Amino acid sequence: MTEQILPEVRLKPREEDRVMGGHLWVFSNEIAEHPKGLEPGELVRILSDRGAFLGVGFYNPASLIALRVLSRQGEAPGPMFFQERLAKALAYRRETLPGEDSFRLCYGESDSLPGLVIDKYANVLVAQVLSAGMERYWPAIQQALVELFDPKGILLRNDNELRKLEGLATGVSVAYGDVPDTLEITDGGLRFQMAPASGQKTGYYLDQRLNRQFLKPFFKDRAVLDLYCYLGSFSVTAAKAGAERVLGVDSSEPALGLARTNALLNGVEEICRFERGDAEDIMTQVIEASKEGRPDFILLDPPNLVPNKKSLPKAVKAFERINGLAIKGLKRGGYLATSSCSHHLSREDFVEMLRAAARRTGRQVRLVALRGASPDHPVLLSMPETEYLNFALLQVV
Repeated sequence: MTEQILPEVRLKPREEDRVMGGHLWVFSNEIAEHPKGLEPGELVRILSDRGAFLGVGFYNPASLIALRVLSRQGEAPGPMFFQERLAKALAYRRETLPGEDSFRLCYGESDSLPGLVIDKYANVLVAQVLSAGMERYWPAIQQALVELFDPKGILLRNDNELRKLEGLATGVSVAYGDVPDTLEITDGGLRFQMAPASGQKTGYYLDQRLNRQFLKPFFKDRAVLDLYCYLGSFSVTAAKAGAERVLGVDSSEPALGLARTNALLNGVEEICRFERGDAEDIMTQVIEASKEGRPDFILLDPPNLVPNKKSLPKAVKAFERINGLAIKGLKRGGYLATSSCSHHLSREDFVEMLRAAARRTGRQVRLVALRGASPDHPVLLSMPETEYLNFALLQVV
């Protein structure tokens, strides 16, 4: 960090407690007076109402998250700032996921880089810049990434709707080098093709990596139904772990094309079948089928149904409905692995939703395991918003 005179933003009385406790956001209604003449993403000194220094952060008058704390120190980022923080993030991934060549390198606030997400896929980096402050510093971030990794290419997946909340334009572009349409990566010793520029999120679900490995013992000799299968990562893992047969269902034909390729890459094309369809329609058909024809393992990993807090009640009802259908469609003794991927749905509310789903079926259901994201998506205890993935393994008894 380098010395620089920064403008100051003062909070309202008694609004500093959360920041002092380690949270990295200040909302617009917590600021005493918004300074005039500052552009989105400018660095400011954050002060309590009594003038106590709280940190340096990005200010954005256009966003509900008006301040994002970048540092508890008093200086502005210098030439080595981003390189040092990214190197620290890389060291943590090397320690927690040794030997992996693809992982989430930077998870925003959890890596003290608010509003910046970077995924490493072999020798290509895919970044999402989700705050106006990180947008202003992107040239320095890109330079740090090139020096640290010497990547083949860097892709900016700035098509996330969260950018609009920051007043930023959306789009996808190659920022550096060459980025092919499809990449092959390894995950859990298996080979997968993914599309970094057109796939969901940044192209692949890295956050479910250890949950796939956890499920391996439960797949053996089972008939598996993988709903919202996307690229078939769970399906292929199940087949390699000894599943008798696997049906993957998704609404995206391009995703299914890659899923079929991934089954071929791993030699399980005879076990895995993929088809386009609606998950709820498929589950209704399963329920109506004979008990002998039902699956004894269902994977349920729907897209984010809770983009904001206002949508939570409606989303909980949808989650309850689809999980109820899955529980009802399983053979006795069968397993359901189910997920949600929004920080607006807490771990407690997720479990209560599963209880309600089980009640509506009249079946007795056992909670075998409750898990979260892989360690390359670290959770800050001071920021509940950094914990977004809920994963449960249930058994119908």
